[in-house]
Amino acid sequence: MKASRSQLALPFGVRRALRKLGMDVSAARRRRRIPVALMAERAFISRTTLARVEKGDAGVSMGIYASVLFVLGMADRLGDVADAARDPVGLALEEERLPRRIRTPRASGPDRGT
Repeated sequence: MKASRSQLALPFGVRRALRKLGMDVSAARRRRRIPVALMAERAFISRTTLARVEKGDAGVSMGIYASVLFVLGMADRLGDVADAARDPVGLALEEERLPRRIRTPRASGPDRGT
């Protein structure tokens, strides 16, 4: 299958992470002794697509990866991928924007005493 320009433009770290994810999925499937055909059937995908997942193909949709992880009993981990509590850069930026001090609002209107 021909790679799209967007797949070719992926940063090296992203491609490496996808390859690792694919290898981890393959190892998890084999540890569970699940044959390729059965795994593909359970995830409602073809064996060819499962092979692409296990290679870490960036052209496979995230939904397919999620389905495969679900079959392996690992789908709950997807919710933690971009969790705000595990985002040190975002937390640091948020902390920089905190006000140095907080002032109480001034009273306005006729009862203000001026």
